[in-house]
Amino acid sequence: MSAEAHDPRDRTPLVVVVGATGTGKSELSLDLAASLTDGTRGAEVVSADAMQLYRGMDIGTAKLPPEARRGIPHHELDVLEVTEEASVADYQARARARITEIIDRGNIPLLVGGSGLYVSSVIHDFSFPGTDAEVRAGLEQDLEQYGPGILHRRLQEVDPEAARAIGPHNGRRLVRALEVITLTGEPFGSGLPEGDTFWHRNTVIVGLSVERTALVQRLDARVQRMWQDGLLDEVRGLLPRGLKQGVTASRAIGYAQAIAQLEGELSESEAIAQTASLTRKYARRQVSWFKRYRGAHWIAAADSSRAAAAHEWVARARQ
Repeated sequence: MSAEAHDPRDRTPLVVVVGATGTGKSELSLDLAASLTDGTRGAEVVSADAMQLYRGMDIGTAKLPPEARRGIPHHELDVLEVTEEASVADYQARARARITEIIDRGNIPLLVGGSGLYVSSVIHDFSFPGTDAEVRAGLEQDLEQYGPGILHRRLQEVDPEAARAIGPHNGRRLVRALEVITLTGEPFGSGLPEGDTFWHRNTVIVGLSVERTALVQRLDARVQRMWQDGLLDEVRGLLPRGLKQGVTASRAIGYAQAIAQLEGELSESEAIAQTASLTRKYARRQVSWFKRYRGAHWIAAADSSRAAAAHEWVARARQ
């Protein structure tokens, strides 16, 4: 569906809350949703976090438990088993359907998350290239045999922008990028939507920022809390449900390291240190990704007036 397919009389905004891991997106979304609830309409959250799609993956993804959601409906949480492979194309279809339903109910949709490609797939007028089983199988064989580093170097040669955005560790997305390049003959990065062409004509983007040093401290503390809050026990419970066989879930930051610790491949201190390092690198990629969003309203996560400012931007969009 293109932006032009929406009724031009519909001024209900799609509110998008983005930012790096650990910037407080969930808290802002709850505060904003509460402020937008006025007796005639409310707000509902659609998660744009790839790992929060998985049932049982709660501690390592900082998923809000139901009792912490303040009665605000949340969508696209706990929709996949850990054995299922997450697909951004499938997510795009589901998330857009949820957003349309929310607007039809007279409520305001809040798309909230830090998975850049998932956010972009929803908000921009973008269609995904097809797949080719033979090409995909060959790339997955290379991934299995040589590891993601080789694929990342291959991607750097043909599309440095995509290589920077994806990073050297996400084997699944590296495979997909190289598959698209093989099929289309065009850089994968050129298919990553950015700019001002939106799927929903009335889109408001709110970005949360944290100074780098402060963000690193937040992220390191967050990783420590994951272990303190019982990530290992969570992973122990997920292993009989097929976590290790899950193509996407088993590679999630924190979960892969917890599995390695339980199997004796890493000590606890090594697992925590590796998770913290990967989390910091992921946050840097998130910052770079979201900075490309033209027209986004950026606000410091530490600003006590952040919810009020976001509310004002939404109010203007509703006029």
